[in-house]
Amino acid sequence: MVDPFDDDKDVEDTPRQKRLKRFKTIPLKFLLPNLITLLALCLGITAIRFGMEGRYELAVSAIIVATVLDALDGRVARLLKGASRFGAELDSLADFINFGVAPAVLIYMWALHNLHNLGWVVALSLSVAMALRLARFNVALDDPDKPSWSNKFFTGVPAPAGAALVMLPMYLGFLGFIPDIKAAAPVILVFTGVISFLVISKIPTFSGKGFGQRIDRDLVMPALAGSVLFAVVLISFPWELLTASVIAYFVLLPIGWRSYRRHVKADES
Repeated sequence: MVDPFDDDKDVEDTPRQKRLKRFKTIPLKFLLPNLITLLALCLGITAIRFGMEGRYELAVSAIIVATVLDALDGRVARLLKGASRFGAELDSLADFINFGVAPAVLIYMWALHNLHNLGWVVALSLSVAMALRLARFNVALDDPDKPSWSNKFFTGVPAPAGAALVMLPMYLGFLGFIPDIKAAAPVILVFTGVISFLVISKIPTFSGKGFGQRIDRDLVMPALAGSVLFAVVLISFPWELLTASVIAYFVLLPIGWRSYRRHVKADES
């Protein structure tokens, strides 16, 4: 039944009115990935606070959890088909804080402050390298000429991995392998510079984007058991597991480079 008092029933909406109506409600699938990203951002900023209070183990733990959430938000967005340009921009900004600013501040307050201005310059170079790496990644997303197999690789060490790698001295310190942080500061400075170079380098590294999207039916139970075991070991022996993971990542770097070269040669032939 037509409402006689409604004068707009027979009037066609203007393009602007149609756009406004379209944005009155937003599906939950677009909000959930962004909420995960914001939670990761809160953890990254909180890590800086923990570092200022001298609670370095909590600070590093916050960044590690932020790394896990960063891996989840993109997968959740793809699973729910809720990816958006807004979410991509928010994720990039959060990554810079979580993996560019927070680790640089922590490593400076923990060790590099002993080297005064030189330590600050190297910590600053880590943040700059992360910013450049993220900007290059965003630009590469719009490249229409990339071969399909290139999605298996990153150019340089990705930001989350770079943050996990640069905190290796802190893991070792928590384990008691670095009793004198001041004496080890020059070595930590060189190590931080090396990670900064790897972040902005063009060394191909495995992306792992396709990992876990499909799994054989017979491997479901072993995968679940392995995931639970990994979580238990991470909670029980966090610094030992993180140290082993960093060493494994360094071992994978030449393997990833050789795999990339094989793909390039196959295209050339």
